[in-house]
Amino acid sequence: MFSKDKVTEIFCIVDDFTKEFESRIKHMKLAQLASDKPHRNRALSMSDSEILTILICFHLGAHRTFKHYYQQIVQDHWADLFPKSLSYNRFVEVQSRYFIVLALFLKEKSLGKCTGISFMDSTTIKVCRNQRIHNHKVFNALAERGKSSMGWFFGFKLHLICNEKGELLSFYLTKGNVDDRNPKHIKKLTEQLFGKIYADKGYLSKALWEMLFADGIQLITKLRKNMKGHIMELKDKLLLRKRAIIETINDELKNLCQIEHTRHRSVNNFIMNILGALVAYCFFPKKPSLNIQKVKTNQLFLTAA
Repeated sequence: MFSKDKVTEIFCIVDDFTKEFESRIKHMKLAQLASDKPHRNRALSMSDSEILTILICFHLGAHRTFKHYYQQIVQDHWADLFPKSLSYNRFVEVQSRYFIVLALFLKEKSLGKCTGISFMDSTTIKVCRNQRIHNHKVFNALAERGKSSMGWFFGFKLHLICNEKGELLSFYLTKGNVDDRNPKHIKKLTEQLFGKIYADKGYLSKALWEMLFADGIQLITKLRKNMKGHIMELKDKLLLRKRAIIETINDELKNLCQIEHTRHRSVNNFIMNILGALVAYCFFPKKPSLNIQKVKTNQLFLTAA
């Protein structure tokens, strides 16, 4: 388990953002939804910053279940940091209220900046074992069967794009049976990017290449054995070999963070778990990265008259 100083550091960053978010809401003067019946709006004993910090720090520790983490670490070991902690059942009940704040924090404060070199890949998010698909009810109308290089699964796909520094640039969640080359999803995934994107053979598509090229993005993928006569620059070949950086990020999200497990009892909390894991990865002190140095050379070419 990481130190309390790290928890305090994350809390300060999150607290600054929540205060900025609250000031935006007050400035916009959003009116409350009209209701025929009077309802209570009782404030929680914990602040928004504390709840978001707990959600993020869960993915930075070694606990596999949120219940054990909350009861053993938050309520016991971190009792001095969170003296007014809610009960476990109450915390699980209210955490989905902070979806918008957590999503905005991920978008505005956690994602990196595009450098012109990006890597794209997708990873499976299983919600249950294949033997229990017919009995599964939580994601019955949402999740779908899909097939990856590891076989069949039931759940979703998480599409990610990172730069050469290992920073996440964009993400998109789809059903498990969605093709990685779906132009609608790729369009949204790459709308803020430029330069070159390196991907595996699963993204090999002429229509997709033309769509991205029209947006100023060059898609570079590995070639099939029957594709001959295609010329590729040496630097692109070398960067394709370094595409394992995005696969390493997927591995860390699943094994270090708890982005995938089969214990979900709510769709809203499933989304909060994914957002918390992505934010937690951005707080990793060391990310997989490439040491790329750009060297400009002024060469003189002579041509015969």
